[in-house]
Amino acid sequence: MRNDGRQVDELRPLRFKRRYTRHAPGSVLVSMGRTTVLCTCCVEAVVPPFLLGKGKGWLTAEYGMLPSSTNTRKPRDRGGKIDGRSVEIQRLIGRALRAVVDLEALGERTLWIDCDVLEADGGTRTAAINGAFVALIDALNAERKHQKSSLLPPLPRSSSLVRGSVAAVSVGLLDGRALLDLDYSEDKDADVDLNLMMTGDGDLIEVQAGGEEATFRRQQLEQLLDLGKRGIDEITRAQRAALGANWPLD
Repeated sequence: MRNDGRQVDELRPLRFKRRYTRHAPGSVLVSMGRTTVLCTCCVEAVVPPFLLGKGKGWLTAEYGMLPSSTNTRKPRDRGGKIDGRSVEIQRLIGRALRAVVDLEALGERTLWIDCDVLEADGGTRTAAINGAFVALIDALNAERKHQKSSLLPPLPRSSSLVRGSVAAVSVGLLDGRALLDLDYSEDKDADVDLNLMMTGDGDLIEVQAGGEEATFRRQQLEQLLDLGKRGIDEITRAQRAALGANWPLD
């Protein structure tokens, strides 16, 4: 039994609140336990210079933590300077979602994913990815219904724009036990920490794993991956339930 009463293979309570803000076409408040992230997706009829004239779109992400999201105040990023951890996480979010989006079918549009951490208790990057996928689907559906530019071809259905779903979860080894979905108290003391990004069909997108003053064996890695896969399956079901009839992969 863990400090919050969960079993070793149990996720924290997972919730998606769609349409949390009015202006972004895709807006989701996601919570995994006490970790809470606002994920939005906006669509712009522009692309980066390296894609101009190629008829192909782009997806990029930004990630940040509000000053009061941690137990001691986190200073805001200022003057265009972003701390290294935030840069690494926002690049991860972008890679995870680009893995399933058909950028050719998107046309010359950019999908902007913004993930702002309201409260951090471990697993902010995984919660951000889980919420961002739901926000992405809502944004694509909204953009298709309300085309803002007659200069671009209309968007196809979201089922033609995404090849799969994306979910993420943390797993780790603590005192010899493999744990699913670590909170901060577990994460800070874990001997091995692993963040797993997968499609709903079970394909790997990215695996981030490392020992903290510890090593781990291949058998333990496979144990963590199996445990993470079970968590991914449960998160995918929750994403599907949250989107309901808007789930794009039936």
